[in-house]
Amino acid sequence: MKERRPVVAGAFYAGTPDGLREQIEWCYKHKLGPGAVPQVNASGPREVVALVVPHAGYIYSGPVAAHAYRELASDGVFDTAVIIGPNHTGYGPPVSVWAEGVWETPLGELKIDENLAYGLLGGVIKADDTAHIYEHSIEVQLPWLQYLYGKVKIVPITMLAQDIETAREVGKAISKFGDNIIVVASSDFTHYEPHSVATEKDRSMIEAIVNLDEEELYRQRGLLNCTMCGYGPVASAIVAAKEMGAQKASLLKYATSGDVTGDLSSVVGYGSIIIKR
Repeated sequence: MKERRPVVAGAFYAGTPDGLREQIEWCYKHKLGPGAVPQVNASGPREVVALVVPHAGYIYSGPVAAHAYRELASDGVFDTAVIIGPNHTGYGPPVSVWAEGVWETPLGELKIDENLAYGLLGGVIKADDTAHIYEHSIEVQLPWLQYLYGKVKIVPITMLAQDIETAREVGKAISKFGDNIIVVASSDFTHYEPHSVATEKDRSMIEAIVNLDEEELYRQRGLLNCTMCGYGPVASAIVAAKEMGAQKASLLKYATSGDVTGDLSSVVGYGSIIIKR
């Protein structure tokens, strides 16, 4: 059986089970977080279709990410999390699905939903492991899901090609399995610009996402020269969500690394956004 071991445990997040649980709880309780550790509402309404969540180190983006996972916990229990992240490493084909086996974190194993993963294949979407071996954008989402739900089935997708046509193809493919899945789009926003510049650029990008307008997302990215890293995964999530009946989206929390460190001279922007039926 294929196993994907964690590559950023002990760096992006704590490397031991107890330390990781404590760090996640710290994120929830942080002044930039939602304020309390949630519990899963097993009888929740299941209105959430997709999330946009940051993927930096937990000490920087974790409190913002916690807002998305708090909302997910209150929404109920899903069957599979389809997690889409940008390919930072350059390895592998344009769109890569890790299609079988398990992924590991300090909190245990997550099984691949192999039926769903293999069902996605075709066109630009290929079964490939190499794109995932060193990629962090999906891995950092997994402990959040494990902390809340314990055993979780996942489908990891990483996008090297992030053009709008590819994003739409990926989103439409995912939507065919939309009876009870969650789509997690893993992305940070503006990178390494002054806080005032980053927040202004990110406001326009977030407005396009909240309006569920993937075309406007790309238009604003071009106009603003925004360095958002996961615009393709976010666009895929928007397309999938609309195909699955999503009607509304809202920003849960936005902050920058400068809000955490106090250094506003060069920041990265983080946002948690929820998309619902």
